[in-house]
Amino acid sequence: MKRSPFLRLGLGAAALGLLATAGCTKKADNEDTAAAGGKTADQVRVALVPGGAHPYFQPWKTAAGEAKSELKLGDATFNETSGWDQTKQNDVIKSLAAQGYNAFGIFGVAPENINSTFEDLKRQGFAVGSLASCPAGDVNKADFCLSTDTGEAAYKATKAAIEAIGGKGNLVHLTGNKVDSNTQRRIAGVDKAVGETGGQVKVIQVVTDIDTDLQTAQKAVADLLAAKGTQINGIVTTAYNPAVAAAEGVKQAKLPIKVIAIDDDKTILDGIKDGSVSGTVLQNPTGQALVGSYALLKLSEGCTMAQPGVVVDSGSFIVTKANVDNYETDRKAKTDELRSAFDGQYLTCK
Repeated sequence: MKRSPFLRLGLGAAALGLLATAGCTKKADNEDTAAAGGKTADQVRVALVPGGAHPYFQPWKTAAGEAKSELKLGDATFNETSGWDQTKQNDVIKSLAAQGYNAFGIFGVAPENINSTFEDLKRQGFAVGSLASCPAGDVNKADFCLSTDTGEAAYKATKAAIEAIGGKGNLVHLTGNKVDSNTQRRIAGVDKAVGETGGQVKVIQVVTDIDTDLQTAQKAVADLLAAKGTQINGIVTTAYNPAVAAAEGVKQAKLPIKVIAIDDDKTILDGIKDGSVSGTVLQNPTGQALVGSYALLKLSEGCTMAQPGVVVDSGSFIVTKANVDNYETDRKAKTDELRSAFDGQYLTCK
């Protein structure tokens, strides 16, 4: 995301067992089913396909294995080989379909174009979820989008940063790919929070396109601190690699800058514990993969979406020194809540 878009821990077997057994009832055999429907669990083969390699998506790999076992899927795989190229990602998806995968959870490389990929898969009768990122604009051609509300998460992060700097001063915003719709939502979320200060807080710089890899982010942070370190009171980071780089860079520079990070890299969590990082905003990648796989299974069995293309917030959570040792409880509770919401609100199963 980002491309952070964006835990290294999955749900336990007991929770996944509930995920497997709770839910909608399949349609009767003599009723019509949706194009993607009519399959049994062992006929459903789920593919989780991010846009490329990125630390945020590593929990999807573990979740795929857990979903396969607990949901008794025919198979579940994780494929990150597309290298942040939409054409290559489309080729990967076509290859997976040719191998028999028939339900897809996808983080699209190009939000402005990914709907055409979703439409193509839907025409073939596959269940499709947009995971961790929704298409640009107001239309989602996948069955559903399960993603962080990135604007809300950035707003929470900025409010935390404003509080950390005492309600006045200069902020810098470090983020990902400028043309990514997620990045634009994050910038808007930061601006909203700053605007509420009535001019007491200003964003003196927004640094985009530095989430490609950690080295790129580290250089950007080093350059920023060298040029403006003494002018900065707080840094808000809304992409993974810039968050790690800011946590490292500010600590090494020994500057009195308050850092609000994103996600739960060990560097960030250690920084919160030792006081060099003020806080972080966690997302819910494990919940996206687990609940996304569950929803894809139910759609493949014959359920439909009550509102096709619905956008569902997978959750974001502020973590500070006060709750750094037990935040996982909140994240698990949100994942359980999401599963229940799909059963009771988003899916129609007859």
